[in-house]
Amino acid sequence: MAVQRAAALHLMLLVAAAASGAAGAKVPAMYVFGDSTADVGNNDYLPWSIARADFPHNGVDFPGGKPTGRFSNGLIGVDFIAIAMGFSRSPPAYLSLMATAANSSSEVPRKNMTMAAAAAAYTTGANFASGGSGLLDSTGSTISMTQQIEYFSDLKDQMSTRIGAARVSALLSKSIFLISAGANDAFDFFSQNRSPDSTTIQQFSEAMISTYDSHVKTLYNSGARKFAVTNVPLIGCCPYLRSQNPTGECVQPLNQLAKRLNDGIRDLFSNLSLEMQSIKYSISSAYELLSSLIKNPHAAGLEEVKSACCGGGRFNAERGCIPSSNCCSDRSKYLFWDLLHPTQATYKFASLVFYDGPAQFVSPISIKQLVEA
Repeated sequence: MAVQRAAALHLMLLVAAAASGAAGAKVPAMYVFGDSTADVGNNDYLPWSIARADFPHNGVDFPGGKPTGRFSNGLIGVDFIAIAMGFSRSPPAYLSLMATAANSSSEVPRKNMTMAAAAAAYTTGANFASGGSGLLDSTGSTISMTQQIEYFSDLKDQMSTRIGAARVSALLSKSIFLISAGANDAFDFFSQNRSPDSTTIQQFSEAMISTYDSHVKTLYNSGARKFAVTNVPLIGCCPYLRSQNPTGECVQPLNQLAKRLNDGIRDLFSNLSLEMQSIKYSISSAYELLSSLIKNPHAAGLEEVKSACCGGGRFNAERGCIPSSNCCSDRSKYLFWDLLHPTQATYKFASLVFYDGPAQFVSPISIKQLVEA
């Protein structure tokens, strides 16, 4: 009995902690889907996966200086977007919510575990993103976008059981659904098709946009109305791709593929807004922003835009960031943290631009306007 009372207290503390994190927020909650650009620790709970960041030097600039599963030296974009909306940082990784509830006591019924996760999600939301995943289920071997959305559906069911379907529907309609995905699909396609013909590229692009359409409609049918989308970055200019190019320059065919996908994403959401009139969206152009920073890094206080801060080999990017890697001392001057991912400094600058910046980088409305819509 004492163990059960202690477990019950733990569950209440979990709910209270989540509630305090949401105090003063401009939206009820935030739900995050995507890849390593948005993962805040879900992959830490995938023992089979090598797509993890739960070791140094990752997290060296995070409060406390410890790795958190974020693929960067500190906070990432979803953290800064959440902060701008009044939260303390990104909502917690969904799998961490479940693990915390499960570890509270082996004697606590499983229903209470899911209820605890639902209570936390009610006040702050949840982050389902998983490094290595893509829009296509065939991309990666972590938590696919389909599975991420299924996790959200499970959580919604638990929330409805706890507070009622009508209240959950109202909550979700005002919450932000952030999606940052597509780069890994492009990487995989390019690695398998170094010289694809126009037909192959068209088939891949159509499959990507069709799948994106399906994911968005599934979320919409589950109650999502406000979508903050980050498009495919200028992936051909990341340090790893430079390191593989004999000239050391950006891999333009990959950038051209990213641009084609981004044109499709823009048209998709434009059409969806006509088809489903209650949908609202903001598309943040990671592609345009990275292109701008590479041309003019001093706009964000950066200096090094080609090499990674943490890694090894050519451009410090032929090997990933591990405890024995070379790590730069002034991380605030680097565009890229490791062979693929931005630094905290880059993420912070980008998020400020995406939240309330010009149409060149975020359209048709900013995230701030989406929040207020």
